[in-house]
Amino acid sequence: MEKIYGRDRLNTDRWSMKEGRSGEPGCGERKDPAGADTLHEECGVFGIYDFDGGDVASTIYYGLFALQHRGQESCGIAVSDTDGPKGKVDSYKGMGLVNEVFTQENLEGMHGDIGVGHVRYSTAGSSTRENAQPLVLNYVKGTLALAHNGNLVNAVELRRELEYTGAIFQTTVDSEVIAYHIARERLKSKTVEEAVGRACSRIRGAYSLVVMSPRKLIGARDPYGFKPLCIGKRDNAYIIASESCALDTVGAEYVRDVLPGETVTITPERGIVSDLSRALPKEQEARCIFEYIYFARPDSHIDGVSVYASRILAGRFLARDSYVEADLVTGVPESGNAAALGYSLESGIPYGTAFVKNSYVGRTFIRPKQSSRESSVRVKLNVLKEAVNGKRVIMIDDSIVRGTTSDRIVKMLRDAGATEVHVRISSPPFLWPCYFGTDIPERKQLIAYNRTIEDIRDVIGADSLGYLGIERLGEMVDGLPLCRGCFNGKYPIEPPAEDIRGEYEA
Repeated sequence: MEKIYGRDRLNTDRWSMKEGRSGEPGCGERKDPAGADTLHEECGVFGIYDFDGGDVASTIYYGLFALQHRGQESCGIAVSDTDGPKGKVDSYKGMGLVNEVFTQENLEGMHGDIGVGHVRYSTAGSSTRENAQPLVLNYVKGTLALAHNGNLVNAVELRRELEYTGAIFQTTVDSEVIAYHIARERLKSKTVEEAVGRACSRIRGAYSLVVMSPRKLIGARDPYGFKPLCIGKRDNAYIIASESCALDTVGAEYVRDVLPGETVTITPERGIVSDLSRALPKEQEARCIFEYIYFARPDSHIDGVSVYASRILAGRFLARDSYVEADLVTGVPESGNAAALGYSLESGIPYGTAFVKNSYVGRTFIRPKQSSRESSVRVKLNVLKEAVNGKRVIMIDDSIVRGTTSDRIVKMLRDAGATEVHVRISSPPFLWPCYFGTDIPERKQLIAYNRTIEDIRDVIGADSLGYLGIERLGEMVDGLPLCRGCFNGKYPIEPPAEDIRGEYEA
């Protein structure tokens, strides 16, 4: 059952993530709230075990390339040879995009038939090479390499517990807390997969994990299913990845999704072995709706639902619920495009391209100063004047966070000659922060906080504004159970009370 946590419980207007859940966490934390006006995902994971003994580093590279949209700050690969010296791991990681960090030379220097990879975009903590993943841990039972997507709500508590028993942390990411707990549980467990399961029973929050031990590849997904994880097969190799688009990129066949609360262990002797002992009743699952609205690539399928089809549906619902007369429907690239097409198909208003996107520019909130962000919007997007001049334009976007980007884009359309600009958003208004890995800031910095839709329309300078109704979300994803906490304040897991109360008492 969903519980409501928020204004009625504590003064949530003063929520702050000063240090975050593990000091300065990395994958799945909020950066300086003065930053983003768009959303982003923090991490993508990829793992492979080739039973025929082929080197897997180049496959991981291409898999990470397909997941680059999930993290653009740092990346890494760790591989091991199951026939070589036990515990020997070749790893390389660095700051930057996949094709910037890795060269042909360093890929050819990494030998192994089992490996994991990671792309990261931090939202808090240090943007340093030390915080890049995979994390490689040497301990008494051998080695572990771990890649993690998500965010823990009890990492502060777990980290402090480990520090008081002598643990020395090398990073400021939640993921190291998970790695330490797996290593400790391994001392009390018969198998590494048992240790992973026992560690997962101690952590709370959102996580999709890929773990490499000397002879096994393990995947684990939190019981709520916040973050996606799927399994693929290519010849005699098995793959675990954040999205199915990565499987397509490396020529693998989609097998199935890792289920919420499931741990899968892959070995040559037994293939895929499943453990569902942590699973919850289906009605308690809570997938992040923004995987379908924004984060995932449109060519991915998550838990049996096409991301592209869900975005088309969102646009159709907007046309049914927020119709307006116009001459052109256009999407803000990239995630607004499919919803714009859906609006066009439902309304009969022609769909067209109004924006040219510079694909070589990073996301608009990367730079810390407002003036730089605004410059980035102009560099990232340009308007096709011939497409909009003299026309009434419906502009579809996936979300409005603070509004500083939306008002710029509306102005760009007007400057290009659009006679009217009607904005439609393929998600409900953001009213609450997220604690599970989405960069939604504290309430007072959200444009929808204490404003009506008419107020927001006025702020961004549109002729009209419409949001997707919250009741439409379930219809978008074929009835899958969802987390709607950022829209209604109802979280499937209680937020980290230590952070809230610390700010409240201050």
